[in-house]
Amino acid sequence: MPKVEFRANPSPEEIKLLVDSAISSEALLTIFAHCRVYYDGRAKSELGSGDRVIIVKPDGSFLIHQSKKREPVNWQPPGSVVHVELREKPVLVSVRRKPPETLEVELEEVYLITVFHAEDYEELALTGSEAEMAELIFEQPEVIEPGFKPLYREKPVKHGIVDVLGVDSQGNIVVLELKRRRADLHAVSQLKRYVETLKEEHGNVRGILVAPSLTSGARKLLEKEGLEFRKLQPPKGGKKSRGKQLRLF
Repeated sequence: MPKVEFRANPSPEEIKLLVDSAISSEALLTIFAHCRVYYDGRAKSELGSGDRVIIVKPDGSFLIHQSKKREPVNWQPPGSVVHVELREKPVLVSVRRKPPETLEVELEEVYLITVFHAEDYEELALTGSEAEMAELIFEQPEVIEPGFKPLYREKPVKHGIVDVLGVDSQGNIVVLELKRRRADLHAVSQLKRYVETLKEEHGNVRGILVAPSLTSGARKLLEKEGLEFRKLQPPKGGKKSRGKQLRLF
C-alpha cells in the first residue's frame, strides 16, 4: 500500500472510495474543497459556501479550517464517527454520541483529496514551561485548590484556547490561564474573555490566573473583574505528554 493516495478533482464515487479507504485503514484524510457546513448539537449553526481544508484523523478528530486563524472554524473531538453519503452532493458526516452532535460538510467541489497512511509512534516531549505547568496541575490539582479537578487541556472556545479547564469542589467550571513569567494586563484580559465566553452557556464560571507573579496593574484588574490568582512556579525539566484526558463537553 502506498504511503499517500490522492485524486485531483475527484468524482463523487472516487471521493467515497477514498474516504472509505481512509477510515477503514485508519489513515489521515485531508480534503481541499468548496463546501458548506451544518452543525446540530448543543446549538445549531450553518457556515456558507467557501474554500476550506478538512482534516479527519484516525481517532475521529474532525477539523475544518478556513484560510485565516489557527483554530478550526468547526470541529468534532476524538471518538466521533465519520462517514460519507452520496446525496445530490457528497456529504461528509461526523457524529458524536455523548453529547449528541452532528457535523455535516456538503462538498460542493473537491479540488484535492489525500489519504496519508502515517506511522508515528512517538510521544510529544513537553518542554515549554506553560506546558509543564499544565502537566503539574493534572498530576497535582491541589496546587490550585483542594477539590479542584482538571478536565481538559487546550480547550478551543470562541475567542481562543483555554489552557486548562476544570471544575471546583462545588461543580463550578474553572478556567485557568497559565503564564510562565510575571502576568500582565494582557493575561487578565485573556482570562476575562474566556470566562465571559463560557458564561454564555454555563452560567457560573470562575477564572484563575496562574503565574509566578503579577504586575500591580494586573492585580488591580483581577480584583475589579472578580477573577482570582494562584502563584505557581513553572517546574523544571520536560515530561512526556499523557495521551488521554477527561472531557468536559
